[in-house]
Amino acid sequence: MDELLDFSGQVALITGAGSGFGRLLSLGLVKRGCRLVISDINEEHLAQTVALAGSNAGNIINQRCDVANEQDCKAMVDSALQHFGRVDIAVNNAGIAHEMSPLHLLTEQTMDKQWDVNVKGVLFGMKYQIAAMMTQGSGHILNVSSMAGIGGAPKGGAYAAAKHAVAGLTKTAAVEYARKGIRCNAICPFYSPTAILKDHDSPESQAQLARGTPIKRLAQPQEIVNTMILMLSPGNSYMNGQTIAVDGGVSAW
Repeated sequence: MDELLDFSGQVALITGAGSGFGRLLSLGLVKRGCRLVISDINEEHLAQTVALAGSNAGNIINQRCDVANEQDCKAMVDSALQHFGRVDIAVNNAGIAHEMSPLHLLTEQTMDKQWDVNVKGVLFGMKYQIAAMMTQGSGHILNVSSMAGIGGAPKGGAYAAAKHAVAGLTKTAAVEYARKGIRCNAICPFYSPTAILKDHDSPESQAQLARGTPIKRLAQPQEIVNTMILMLSPGNSYMNGQTIAVDGGVSAW
């Protein structure tokens, strides 16, 4: 195996692994030799991810995790340390969108839910992931933000606010912990047909979104995950504090 894609001996935590990017990333890393602790709030979907790993399933620990619950996030790290003795990679991927709404009609309930899952869920994960990585003197955290985390998102104001916060947490951690051997980066995808895009699940709606990109199509989920794997590559050892747009050229305009 090419050493740039060889994750043998590494241990990764991945939240939101029951579907979408989290599932594809779990399968991509475990087949490249990584041992995993994966979680999702939907245990049935999580079990399906493990089943799809086939002969590699023995290298996966799966457990339910509500990332808005701090103790659930701690339990993921505890499982990694108990079963594998370390945490090399952590991917804070779990997140939710909200129904489209102009800013002046957003409710406190919507904002609170976004903050609980998309912001506190990342913070709680990082809190315990960083503590484990500090003990061993190394580690790489990848947070899943969004293009809405580096620009505006019409009718997605609460989501945009939360994803901007993820970018802020990422950059802060990158500065605070680099001297401890811990790096932190974020990926910022444009629209991709995963479950989070439920308000745009028709071909017509997705075609309309695609017209907003220079490349004139949405990203396939595997394309986003391929970039995640490249960002996590053992050979990508100097990237730190970056919010990487994977957007078909939208940010070039």
